[in-house]
Amino acid sequence: MVSMQGGAALAKSLFPAVGAQGTAALRLLFSAVMLLAYFRPWRIRMPASAWRLVVAYGLSLGAMNLLFYMSLRTIPLGIAVALEFTGPLAVALLSSRRLADFAWIALAAAGLLLLVPHGADVHTLDPAGMAYALAAGLCWALYIVFGRSAGVRHGTQTVALAASVAALAVLPFGLAQAGPALFSFDLLPLAIGVAVLSSSLPYALEITVLARMPVRIFGTLLSLEPVFAALSGLLFLGEALTLMQWAAVAAIVTASAGITAGSGRPARRRAGKPAAGKTP
Repeated sequence: MVSMQGGAALAKSLFPAVGAQGTAALRLLFSAVMLLAYFRPWRIRMPASAWRLVVAYGLSLGAMNLLFYMSLRTIPLGIAVALEFTGPLAVALLSSRRLADFAWIALAAAGLLLLVPHGADVHTLDPAGMAYALAAGLCWALYIVFGRSAGVRHGTQTVALAASVAALAVLPFGLAQAGPALFSFDLLPLAIGVAVLSSSLPYALEITVLARMPVRIFGTLLSLEPVFAALSGLLFLGEALTLMQWAAVAAIVTASAGITAGSGRPARRRAGKPAAGKTP
């Protein structure tokens, strides 16, 4: 999350040159190359039916990136991530079975609501930007579900294949926006930096985690994402936090810590038995 939100702040510096669509295309293109080189997915054998899952995983990944950068054109980073997080929060809610989980998720949701401006301040936010962020949240939810299924069934190498699908899907939007400028040599260092921070490193970590952790826990731990986004906006983009937003940060951190601590107790009572939904 630290890596991803630092990369998001860096990505905004590319917007004047290639636009949000071009930035998303560059991020996915370079990250796909890096992930292919690292995971070398051609070494694994997958049945033809598995490609449907990989393509769905990749398309959700590509759409999530494109829509999120479209939202960053007009709304602050912290607000965009708070709205986008409605997707992972919905995954956590729909996957929960314990009453205590709903209490922690409710606290995280309350924190997210505090991060979003209210009253007269709402009119300062662009409706289209908010809609893009919410649509990115839907794609994020699909990314979690498809990513976990792909990782469990076919291994962590599937993230490289999914990134390739995402890059191929988004590249036409980037070319339509930026044209030949998309491949300017001057932009290469920034584009590679964004790809490493925002995609290659976090996606490689996430696919590893998703293969070992229930989506309920993963989705709720991601409630820390808006916290890192707000801090990244403060440090790199000068987007200051209000007292209410700091209260939201505290609520989200508490909810994440609570559900993580609660999820560990049943596993300790079943010592010696593999946890349900986890791979060895």
